[in-house]
Amino acid sequence: MAPKAPIPAFEDHCWKDLLDDELLEIYSAYQRPLKVGAKPALLAIDLYNSAYWGGNVPVAEANRKHRGSCGENAWKAIEPTKRLFAAARAAGIPVIYTTRKPDTRGVNSTHRDHGGNALPEDIYDIYEAFPPQPGELIIHKERASGFFGTPLVAHLRLMGVDSLIVCGESTSGCVRASVVEGYSYGYHITVVEECTYDRSMLSHKVNLFDLHHKYADVMKVDEVIAHLTKMARKVA
Repeated sequence: MAPKAPIPAFEDHCWKDLLDDELLEIYSAYQRPLKVGAKPALLAIDLYNSAYWGGNVPVAEANRKHRGSCGENAWKAIEPTKRLFAAARAAGIPVIYTTRKPDTRGVNSTHRDHGGNALPEDIYDIYEAFPPQPGELIIHKERASGFFGTPLVAHLRLMGVDSLIVCGESTSGCVRASVVEGYSYGYHITVVEECTYDRSMLSHKVNLFDLHHKYADVMKVDEVIAHLTKMARKVA
């Protein structure tokens, strides 16, 4: 049911087609100014090969070729994410990746069935569109959150980071887990809408909606890049 009242700017995101007047009223208490933190790092969640294998095709079709692919949803996010990386590096902020290793002794980040097949050695290598640069940190994790059982917090403290700009996949899985745990550690979290994605658009929209109201500021990529551009000018 479409809302009768105008959509507030705070709700002008990909989930707005799911809202009605009742939801707008219930969640109105969460409305606030959005921001990027003062000393951010870019945290890129699981931009690894597995998400892109299967090609730029509908997700169901991609999954027939490779289980776990995010298909066209992943490919749609490539160009916005490349722009985000470029702006972060120009601003001189830390860039941090999370990924997994194929050999995790049977420990999985989710219950997804890989079909009983041996995983390719490069399945969790960072996808070629986002090559890590010298000095950039890669965190290898075993569970969904980039914080759980990893030295991520120690690195953030050494870097003087007080906030995170988050991109990657999947919105409902490793992005959500990392955002909630990062918020619990006291970091201000900005999630970049066009640079996150999921296998299901419903899961993507609902989880962004929920994170936006409770744990993070969901912002458009152009807004975040504008902020980073200002930071770059100050550095220059």
